[in-house]
Amino acid sequence: MTRCRTHLAAFLGGLALSGFAAPAQALERLVLRMPFLETSVTINLGEAGSASELIRSSPDLEDLQSASGGQLLDLISKIFLAPLPVETKAFLEGSTGQPLLEQALIAATDLVDLEGVDPDTSGRMLTDALVRAERNGQPNVLGFLRELPGEQASIDLSRVADAANRLKANQEQGVALAMAGPAATVTPSLRAPLKPSWTRQVIRLSVTHRPQPLRVLTMVPSGSANGRLVVISHGLWDDPESFEGWGELLAAQGYTVLLPDHPGSDFSQQKAMLAGDRPPPGPEELRLRPLDVSALLDAVESGRLLKGRGLNTEAVAVVGHSWGATTTLQLAGGVPTERKLKDRCNDLRHPERNLSWVLQCSWLSGINEAGVADQRVKAVVAVSPPLRLLFDPSSSTSLSSKVLLISGTRDWVVPSGPEAISPMRDTKAAQLGHRLVLVKGADHFSLRSFQGEDRPALVGPVMLAWLNEQLGVNGVVSFSGGGWGDDQIDLVDVSNKL
Repeated sequence: MTRCRTHLAAFLGGLALSGFAAPAQALERLVLRMPFLETSVTINLGEAGSASELIRSSPDLEDLQSASGGQLLDLISKIFLAPLPVETKAFLEGSTGQPLLEQALIAATDLVDLEGVDPDTSGRMLTDALVRAERNGQPNVLGFLRELPGEQASIDLSRVADAANRLKANQEQGVALAMAGPAATVTPSLRAPLKPSWTRQVIRLSVTHRPQPLRVLTMVPSGSANGRLVVISHGLWDDPESFEGWGELLAAQGYTVLLPDHPGSDFSQQKAMLAGDRPPPGPEELRLRPLDVSALLDAVESGRLLKGRGLNTEAVAVVGHSWGATTTLQLAGGVPTERKLKDRCNDLRHPERNLSWVLQCSWLSGINEAGVADQRVKAVVAVSPPLRLLFDPSSSTSLSSKVLLISGTRDWVVPSGPEAISPMRDTKAAQLGHRLVLVKGADHFSLRSFQGEDRPALVGPVMLAWLNEQLGVNGVVSFSGGGWGDDQIDLVDVSNKL
């Protein structure tokens, strides 16, 4: 889930749980509850138009202003009076009632209570409040709060602490396993700057399942090619260029690489959504993304794409990041199921709950049509996939290919504990030949690699090693032979420790 801006909607949504055209009663107070200190801070919203007026109208803030030596004034201004992003209203107007927004609001309501109104997660009330705030010349957080219905909003900071502790716990398993090592050895030649040895081209490919052509970045080896095809799938609100570094290393080693833009959930879609021109990605994208990849394979197979390259379309590799990694697992034969989604999505305190569940839970209504395996896929690299709620664990025995799962130990979007370690352990996937590599200290976004970076992609060599081994390519490294590590950041195969 990259370049994601839903945190803004989640924050605002946590303050707004009802859907009225106009508030029956304007919000009067914002209360910060701190049970661990057995105290609370009350902010009287009133009619204050400046930070100093807001402090003077709230005795608790006056006390804090005094205790802080006057430093609170600037903080209040930044929080309450800074203008809201201009795209906020358009985003909410285009997202009202959409599954992704609803799930973000449900998650936010665990942290913020709006007292005196009935719960609602459509997003309609947020938009109405922002419209009224703009009309009154106050398009900021303070103006927005004043337009909400209800008696008071309260934020329980102990719940915020619980969420932080849950994230820490969901990372701890990965940290411990990675620390136990050993780290993979390094092949120096794979860490040297790359010399361009491929042809880069962007093409448009018409497909039957979408109204518009797919934008596809192609990378074709200029010299000796091995006849193998790799498709790289990007994550939510991202684009092929964010993973071009992966493609560069693979193309330099003889692989032909295709990087499609998934038009229903790419960066362009995000921009259109923020402008109010398109809604958030719907659950249908769970099915459409794998179909994008299969359409590329069909085009290569029929000669519409990369004609005359002698590519083997019966043994293809797919690589993906975040939602793109989930896409690769679907293509490999992972069977989506609604059972865990129904059991866990409404449990806001589940110990494994993490940010990726917002996205996973938005897929529920499309889950029954999301089984779209492609038997041509024979090797998979899934980097940080949201998967805990999605797949039937029994489907791990019938996958068409072996899966290399890669996860960063400091990933706060898709933490390694629930989304990588537990699924691998529960399904005994390592006994079936699948592998889990942890990247020490990496977060959700640091594993990406852009065009022309000084150092080759951090996880590029391990991808190369896995594809070489699974597709029978006699390359410079193989996964079981090692040599796919990094000289600065440890990559650790923890498969046999699960």
